[in-house]
Parts: sequence; structure tokens; C-alpha cells
Amino acid sequence: MKRRTLLQALPASLLIPAGLARAQAYPAKPIRYIVPVAAGGGSDMVGRTVTERWGKLLNQSFVVDNQGGGGGVIACQATARAAPDGYTLLQGYVATHGTSPATRKLPYDPVKDFTPVGMIGGTPNVLVVNAALPVNNVKEFVDYLRANTGKVSYGSAGAGSLTHLTMELFKQQINAFMVHIPYRGIAPAFTDLIGGQTQAMFPGLAAALPHIRGGRVRALAVTGNQRHPQLKDTPTLDELGYKGFDAMQWYGVVGPAGMPPPIVKQLNETLNTVLQAPDMRDKLSIEAIEPLPMSPERFGQFVREDIARWTQLAKARGIQLDS
Repeated sequence: MKRRTLLQALPASLLIPAGLARAQAYPAKPIRYIVPVAAGGGSDMVGRTVTERWGKLLNQSFVVDNQGGGGGVIACQATARAAPDGYTLLQGYVATHGTSPATRKLPYDPVKDFTPVGMIGGTPNVLVVNAALPVNNVKEFVDYLRANTGKVSYGSAGAGSLTHLTMELFKQQINAFMVHIPYRGIAPAFTDLIGGQTQAMFPGLAAALPHIRGGRVRALAVTGNQRHPQLKDTPTLDELGYKGFDAMQWYGVVGPAGMPPPIVKQLNETLNTVLQAPDMRDKLSIEAIEPLPMSPERFGQFVREDIARWTQLAKARGIQLDS
């Protein structure tokens, strides 16, 4: 009886296992949210838009920490080395956890060094050509390439980027040749495409839309499993018979390896709630991003599949960017 009385008198917090108590108290302080690019770009906008609403659900603030440089390597290393307590998260994306691991030796393991939290969303890539090129669809473009072997070049945002690998996948499928011209970013690549120094490119839709709407480039097809709401008249490559083009520019959230499952579950559920809000789709549409809420397990599988996809292509095309 004395023991029962004593247990009843103890505070409830002392009767809960320590690990569970910590998870229930989470988050007790601001969460550091590392974005692997400089402030002001599309990726930064995505992070700030999502974390503003996410913080309200968690009743705690997010501190966005922009760590550009090294193609995301600096940000990834900082995240991997952080304590796995849920107070450091990274906005990973297709470069940090997809194309870069496929084409370079990195000082981090994109799978083993991180805990998947959840997907944010993705935007397709779009095959565009210079407006003066005498082609209006993919078939005409392929015929043009075969009739002008060695005379057509395409730009990319850099060697090993998604814009590079997507066009290499296209070249592989059509068995045609184009010269690759890598640039330091998508803006100078567009400058030369519009100016006619290059003839084609596979940029992300958000970067391409202003130029498509302005008539400076012509959209021929998009990647993904379905047509994009902002380019309803542009077919997918899949519906044109080109398979394997479900690739996209994606953004997701990871933390250091070894995060407690209850914290991961809480972060994932609240993130998915944010993404399912009707107005969040409108906010992310500025960057042509469609929300894609996933479980941590499904997101982890998605990352592994994306790395495998681009690794296979890089090997087949001889793309290895280590110095």
C-alpha cells in the first residue's frame, strides 16, 4: 500500500521513460534549418515558406541557415556532424542527394549519414529550344538533330547538374549527338540559349517559365508522370513514348543519422500537414513546385532510387567529375 501511495504521489513526468519524455517535450528550442544555397534564390524561398508555417504547428521557430558553397557539400557536412536530436535539419535536394553522389566522390554518404524526415515537393524539367530553331515538337527536334549531326549544342547549369544528366538521358534514348556546354548556373545558360549560341536545354520549369511565356524559348516536353498545371498544352516525354523521365528537381528534409523515431514521426506528420494546406500549393507554385508529402520510409526509398538512377546513367555515359 505504501508503494502504491508513493507512486501515485510522484509527478507524472518522473513515471515516463526519459527518452519518451524528451520526445514529448520536443521541440523545446528553435530548430536550425540549413539551406544549402545562398539566400534569395528559389530553394531559399521554398525553405522559408515551409518553415514559417511548420514552426507555427510545432509552436517553435525555425532559424534558416543559408550555407552555400561546394555544391551543397558544406551544408551536408554540417548537418551530418550535428547532434541527432532534431534541432538541426537540412533541406536536401536533387543535387545533394541525387546527381552529385552519382557523379562525384563526396565527403559524406547521402544515405548512411542522414535520417530521412520527409519530401517537400518537386518541379519537372522542361525540354526547351531556341525560338528560332525550326522545330515545334519533340519528333521534329529529333529529326533536326539527326539531320544536323555535330552542329547542335545544349547548355546546362553545370557539369553533373540535373540539367546536364536529363539531357544525357534524352540523348541516350534518341541515340543522337549534341555538344554539351556547361555554365556556372542556369542564368548564363539561358542567356546563350536565347542568344542562339546554344540551341537546347533541359532546365527546371520555374527557371524556364518566364522565357517560355515571353516567347524567347519554345517548350517541347516536360519530365514527370503527368502534364504540369502551368504548361497544360506541353506533353510529357512519357506520353510521347520516352520512358524513365519521371525525374524532377525535388526538395526534401533530412537530419543527421540516428534521430529518435518519435521526433522523426512528429516532424514528418507536421510537415505533411503543412504541405496539405490548400494555400501552400499556391505559395509553392511560384517555383512551379507541386507538394509531395511522403512518409520518412518512402522518402528514404525515393532518395536511394534517385541516386541509383543517376549513378547508372553516369556510368553509362562516362560522366565522372572527380579531379
